[in-house]
Amino acid sequence: MPIQVDSPEVITALEFKKFRLIEIEGLHIYHDGLDKRLAACQLESEIIIFASKHRSKDGRRLLTVHPTGNTKEAKFGGNPMELASAAPQAMRSIYLNLKTLTKNEDFQVSLESTHHGPSDLKIPSLFVEIGSSEKEWIDPLAGRIVANAILMIWDENVPVAVGFGGNHYAPRQTKLIEDIEVTFGHIFPTYKLDDLNKDLIMQAFDRSCADFAYFDRKSMKARQRDRLSAIVESLGYEVLRESDIREMDGVPWQFCLQLREKVKDICPTGRTHFTESIKCEIQTACQGCVCPKVKVATINPELLSEAEKLDRPRLEAFLEEHSIAYLEHKNGRFSHIIISLDDECSRLVAEQLINECFNIVKEHYDVRYENDEGILYLISRKFSPELAKEYGISSGPMFGTLAKGKSVTLNNRTITPEMVFEKYEKAIRLKNINL
Repeated sequence: MPIQVDSPEVITALEFKKFRLIEIEGLHIYHDGLDKRLAACQLESEIIIFASKHRSKDGRRLLTVHPTGNTKEAKFGGNPMELASAAPQAMRSIYLNLKTLTKNEDFQVSLESTHHGPSDLKIPSLFVEIGSSEKEWIDPLAGRIVANAILMIWDENVPVAVGFGGNHYAPRQTKLIEDIEVTFGHIFPTYKLDDLNKDLIMQAFDRSCADFAYFDRKSMKARQRDRLSAIVESLGYEVLRESDIREMDGVPWQFCLQLREKVKDICPTGRTHFTESIKCEIQTACQGCVCPKVKVATINPELLSEAEKLDRPRLEAFLEEHSIAYLEHKNGRFSHIIISLDDECSRLVAEQLINECFNIVKEHYDVRYENDEGILYLISRKFSPELAKEYGISSGPMFGTLAKGKSVTLNNRTITPEMVFEKYEKAIRLKNINL
């Protein structure tokens, strides 16, 4: 339905459901302050979506989505070193819609990194573009796909990252949006990383309403990672690895943030693993306004370490069976922390894990538990070359035979393994073992 617009500009407006189609003169990239001018015409909006076109050197039939802004000079609209307000949730929705609509068509779909104007937009905005030549620009199929992708937009509330690194088409960020429940605001390719200062990075987080940073690490130099990490952390944000982002898929960011704060002092470099059952619990519990509190229990790290060295797959299977989250250290070894939504649950799982560890070690060691002292002794026997030499046995085949636990005969005398093995005891202070 046409809308009457009282404006000195030539503005044509059509209305359909919750959408308005606005036609304006001139190139989109030069329309800084468009949000203010539309508001002055009583055409206020929550988001501006620029349906546009782009030209690519490689000539691919490509549909793209991206935010706008300049990290340096303003060669193509906008202001120097200024970023527009991004629309991360809408960008994810439109990207996924484009992927669905092009499933059986000869078009590729991708994000693009932040580039060109307008940059002076306070209302969230994004570009959806048809590429890469005049043939595609006038293709009715491409037009219908982009139009429907916009009309099919849905509201989401997934975690938002600012992306750093990669090429102009941000392949790793694109793959993350496609694979899991995460989205991106502003994205900076590798060739622009040296342009970024603290002010620009602050703009990126503020104008993306971002929760954390993501680095395409392989595309960056170590000095770039270190410099950008320091700036991001000085602004109060974290840099998450791809594995961390994939692990938190389906878990509300507020719960992830609470969990990270809770365990920061206990295991600052720990990587969190969520079991499928606790993900279901969290999703149900977080449907209200407030996410549940993180509950933590711990077990003896020495016992856990001994059991993990003996049978890690068994421990991993045990942990995955329970409605918990658990941590791994930077070196990949299990942390001694158990996380759940309920104090009783975390305590019971911790007690059960202690007993599982005990069952593993007693299959490989002789054990003695002093209940009054709360100490578990792991008893082992090792071949002693010194004792063997006392019986006249020098290094050689007989050493190997005895070390394997077999007897040997020397000068008509039988030397048994018990005669050349020493007993060792390792003490672990422990409570709550069910023997």
